[in-house]
This record gives sequence, C-alpha cells and structure tokens, in this order.
Amino acid sequence: MTNIVGFFGDVVKEMRKVSWPKRKELTRYTIIVLSTVLVMAVYFSIVDLGISEAFRWFIAL
Repeated sequence: MTNIVGFFGDVVKEMRKVSWPKRKELTRYTIIVLSTVLVMAVYFSIVDLGISEAFRWFIAL
C-alpha cells in the first residue's frame, strides 16, 4: 500500500513539472492534427479507389 501512495505522489510531482501548452497553441496543434488526418484519409481513399478499379479492370480482361 505504501508503494502505491508513493507512486501517485511521484506522479503528482512530475505532473507539476510538465510544461502544458497554452490554449492558443493547443487549438493550433489540434487543427494541424485534424487537417493532417483529413488529408491522409482523402489520399488513402483515392489510392484505394484507384487500386480497386485497377483490379476490377484487370479481372474483367
């Protein structure tokens, strides 16, 4: 039980040392991540569609 209390005490100490981002930075980073995910999703959807069509065309021969 003492180890668990000590562990969580250490966690609290370390969390106080963390440099948390400001609201403006957090918003900017969130927008960057979401836009990157969106761009990658569109890219891979287009690539997947192209590969699927290529296989359909090849199988139809």
